[in-house]
Amino acid sequence: MTGKLGLRPRIGAAILLALLLAAVFAPLVSPLDPYEFGIPYLEPSAAHLLGTNDVGQDILSELVYGARVSLIIGVTAAFAVTAAGAAVGLTSGYWGGKADVALMGLTNVFMSLPALPLTVVLVAYLGPGLRNVILAICLTAWTGTARVVRSRVLQLKELPFVKIEKTLGAGPLYVMFRHLLPNIGELVFVRGVLAVASAMLAEAGLSFLGLGTAGAKSWGSILHYAFFRGGLVNGCYWWYLPPMICISLSVTGFLLLSYVGERRGPAAPAAGAAKGRRADA
Repeated sequence: MTGKLGLRPRIGAAILLALLLAAVFAPLVSPLDPYEFGIPYLEPSAAHLLGTNDVGQDILSELVYGARVSLIIGVTAAFAVTAAGAAVGLTSGYWGGKADVALMGLTNVFMSLPALPLTVVLVAYLGPGLRNVILAICLTAWTGTARVVRSRVLQLKELPFVKIEKTLGAGPLYVMFRHLLPNIGELVFVRGVLAVASAMLAEAGLSFLGLGTAGAKSWGSILHYAFFRGGLVNGCYWWYLPPMICISLSVTGFLLLSYVGERRGPAAPAAGAAKGRRADA
């Protein structure tokens, strides 16, 4: 990864930092209690910058607090998805043989299933809730990372420095964690950033269908109530447009952040790294 950050990653980081600060300091940023009832269907004004919904709740306050749920689900699910996919891809690519056939066979099975309908079915079966939404996203979204990481590991393990390490007695775990993993770190980071965007979109879709975190404010749940309680029919643009903009803005931020770094060659092992090494099992 290059030391100088490009324009697109900077813009993405700025967008995400603003959203993160709003989520962390929601009680300070939010003008009102998002659960407080008031006068319904108020248009944007000085008292309510983004108007109110059908029960008089302040839309801006809902958006600020909704960022918490959307970001928590997105980041948590993306971390689990990326870790699982990287582990499968690294193991499959390095070991090869029967392990590769078995792991890639399992990956292909999951990839053949339609992700969104499967996620909806899983959440409907498990029940709405933060944990179940994250679990459903994790079970359906790890395959892409696994295949990309495996492809990269297949290239790396044929390079001279890896073969030299194995010749000098380095065990599989040492080679994977000392040499292969550092050389796919940037790739894993990019996949993780993209996974956050995908997870946030999945959460918004589930919440829009009424399968999100029950009782919690999220951008998807705001859209759900806006569309199913007459916000669209009554022309309340201030109700359904802001969450759509927030979702699009956050996804754009993560996509721009994924441009961080540039492709570089694999890092050779440090001089003398092989000295005194004990082979792993």
